[in-house]
Amino acid sequence: MVEAPHIPVLLEQVLDSFSKSRDGYIVDCTLGYAGHSSRLLSSLPNISIVGIDRDDEALEFSTRRLSDDSDRVTFYKGTFSDTISIVTQEPIVGVLADFGVSSLQLDKLDRGFSFDSQELDMRMDRDASLTAYDVVNSYSEDRLVYILSEYGEIPQADKLAREIIKSRTTKPIESGVELSDIARKVLYAGGKIHPATLMFQAIRIEVNDELGEIERLLDALESMKPSGAIVSLITFHSLEDRLVKNRFKRWTQRCICDPDAMRCTCSRDHNIGKIVTKKPLIATQEQIRANPRSRSAKLRVFRFADE
Repeated sequence: MVEAPHIPVLLEQVLDSFSKSRDGYIVDCTLGYAGHSSRLLSSLPNISIVGIDRDDEALEFSTRRLSDDSDRVTFYKGTFSDTISIVTQEPIVGVLADFGVSSLQLDKLDRGFSFDSQELDMRMDRDASLTAYDVVNSYSEDRLVYILSEYGEIPQADKLAREIIKSRTTKPIESGVELSDIARKVLYAGGKIHPATLMFQAIRIEVNDELGEIERLLDALESMKPSGAIVSLITFHSLEDRLVKNRFKRWTQRCICDPDAMRCTCSRDHNIGKIVTKKPLIATQEQIRANPRSRSAKLRVFRFADE
């Protein structure tokens, strides 16, 4: 079996969440380099994997890596929010998503995700039209301020947007190196994280519509309600975690009447499952030492009700 070039985050916690899964399919919505899926296949002989990814390089790698279990794996290329609704394999007994950017995407300079990259791309799907170059060099100042404040939660978003506009009037901003240099001029450089981290996060979210993808995945799952299925979702920042936390909470609400209503008229039977993890699971110190990027990972688990 081909080994993955990175360590999957919260691997033991993910395996534990699916440990009691019955015969059927687990949909890995963010297959990546199959770190989670390869272990699920070896740990759970009763399950098969449906692997979804929009990155051709990841799909090619995972096809090789999982070749020994090819009869138990089906691959789909596409966004997980669109693809999960056309999956025909059944029963679906689990859904997994790791919303982080894969290590290879971050580390390969030609993908344009890195502060040291000579590219400015950030597309998870290289067939997509919008790139980080387009965002940085063509978006209006108001739109840049919105992205930097909403997706990066950067207090100095307006100042940073003005500096980007100023820089690009001289010449286009063409690389991650140039963009990170702009962040250094404007943002505080102390602390453990690079001053450009939140700016790159915000632009990457915009390029790949990452929050919209999560919302649409949750919408699709809410429509599907796969009987008894476990849903394990890994987030990496507060924006993602809030979406998942709030949706899981909504799925457990029995009453959907207006809070100001005098009495309940909805029959109080609208909950569709239960939250398995009252608090998100986080990485152990050992896991963080093995993979520092797991430091910010949070796993929330939900179980749909049996029909």
